[in-house]
Amino acid sequence: MRLVSIASGSSGNCIYIGTDTTHILVDAGISTKRIEAGLAGLGVKGSELSGILVTHEHSDHIGGLRVFSKKHEIPIYTTRETYAGILSSRSVGELPEGLHREVVPDEAFHIGDMRVMPFSICHDAANPCAFRVDAGGSSVAVVTDLGNYSQYTINHLLGLDAVLLEANHDIRMLETGPYPYYLKRRIMGNSGHLSNDSAGRLLGEILHDGFQKALLGHLSKENNFADLAYETVRLEITEGENAYEGKDFDIAVADRSQMSETIYI
Repeated sequence: MRLVSIASGSSGNCIYIGTDTTHILVDAGISTKRIEAGLAGLGVKGSELSGILVTHEHSDHIGGLRVFSKKHEIPIYTTRETYAGILSSRSVGELPEGLHREVVPDEAFHIGDMRVMPFSICHDAANPCAFRVDAGGSSVAVVTDLGNYSQYTINHLLGLDAVLLEANHDIRMLETGPYPYYLKRRIMGNSGHLSNDSAGRLLGEILHDGFQKALLGHLSKENNFADLAYETVRLEITEGENAYEGKDFDIAVADRSQMSETIYI
């Protein structure tokens, strides 16, 4: 299985997960041109995709959905409430009929040789989900846009080989930065975004001897830096109540405008 961030950040998100026979995207928040260029770098055509998993209806996750899904007639997997939000979004408009596949949190489904488990996340959207994908004995997950986490979240992430995990902001940068007060409260709230510190604590909860790679994503352009996210997460792991140190695992940061390295599981 392969995991690649084509784009990850507040301006657009699109993640690729694939096996030898099945290829999917998690979100399509960038242009069709950028999606196709990213896929081409992986040797995959847009027409070869088996589905697009949509986490929620915010524009940075669905901005390119209509054009891309219509061009290639790709099924869209998301909750009923999220799909209604997509249809009402000005940034998307009308979607082709017959492409929606309804998913329900905690009810697994299959796409090709992949088993996909959607699970609920705390975010200010209609019915948002993160996704865990298992195939061929390997497991990856894409977990962004959550203001907090619980044992429920941890349980869905146990035994992973790799994860793309949100590390959206540095708390101090956000508190002293230029955002208006209401927006700061939203981001730091229980239905906002995960801070670097929280990302490190969550990662520390799911690490195990067989864990291979963590890719930190959805970084804020205004309230974070890649090096800061990386060092904060490593420090949280080292100082946390687990058996590991930050240096024990491979951790990288996904760029908002460029593809990440390919993670092979």
